[in-house]
Amino acid sequence: MIFSTLERILTHLSFSIILIVITIHFMTLLIHEVIGLHDSLEKGMIATFFSITGLLVTRWISSRHFPLSNLYESLIFLSWSFSIIHIVSKIWNHKNDLSAITAPSAIFTQGFATSGLSSEMHQSSILVPALQSQWLMMHVSMMLLSYAALLCGSLLSVAFLVITFRKNIDIFCKSKIFLIKSFFFGKTEYLNEKKNVFKHPYLLSFRNYYKYQLTQRLDYWSYRVISLGFTFLTIGILSGAVWANEAWGSYWNWDPKETWAFITWTIFAIYSHTRTNQSLQSTNSAFVASIGFLIIWICYFGINLLGIGLHSYGSFTLTSN
Repeated sequence: MIFSTLERILTHLSFSIILIVITIHFMTLLIHEVIGLHDSLEKGMIATFFSITGLLVTRWISSRHFPLSNLYESLIFLSWSFSIIHIVSKIWNHKNDLSAITAPSAIFTQGFATSGLSSEMHQSSILVPALQSQWLMMHVSMMLLSYAALLCGSLLSVAFLVITFRKNIDIFCKSKIFLIKSFFFGKTEYLNEKKNVFKHPYLLSFRNYYKYQLTQRLDYWSYRVISLGFTFLTIGILSGAVWANEAWGSYWNWDPKETWAFITWTIFAIYSHTRTNQSLQSTNSAFVASIGFLIIWICYFGINLLGIGLHSYGSFTLTSN
């Protein structure tokens, strides 16, 4: 009774804090002058991290097993993973370029876990025999950490593509309008346009330089975060193979979950290859990572919707993971 009450308090507390954090984040986008808002954002994410940590520890003590036994607990752990990525990225980079992704991702996953799932799925149940193993913590935690990192990195790649293509479209549209004007209005209009361009060259150069710096930062951090997630994913798949051999007598069974995990690993292995090839970097690698964003959700969430295969215990219909 005490643990269930404490769990409900921590659940609502963490969700409320992260909701306030999102509000503060949007305010910082509109009001740049208020420095205290940015500090409140970071403190809020730290408070969220400790609240979710307390929630997971409470469930661990009450259920007497690591809290990754069903879809609800895995979503809470995924939200915790986003918050820890936020904190680590803040330590590495004081500007914290990931804050625009980690905070909304954390509230989305926790909000869905709290409000989108039935109350029956919130209850912790006794583990099935296949899950009563020391590999539970190793395998599932590595997979969820990899999902969180890969999702963040992929979203950064999506942002990179949006800014890059938007810049190219703007250049194309401006050049097209300039050619039309010069064709219809003759040399006088051409000279006026040319004079206006040279009148404020520093504005154009500043905007281009700012966009260049932004895309470079997005590309840099997407590669770093995806590399971290790819490492976690590799460890998770290998530990899962060892666990599968203990539980089912085979390292690999081409179960739907295993198949899509392999597809996910292949996509990001291709991404890593494109990063090593100079001619395929930036736009091409970002496009591969964008595809990987969809593949991750199919692997993690789509298979659970079907509720088939050896990993059906992670589905919406059953409450044991």
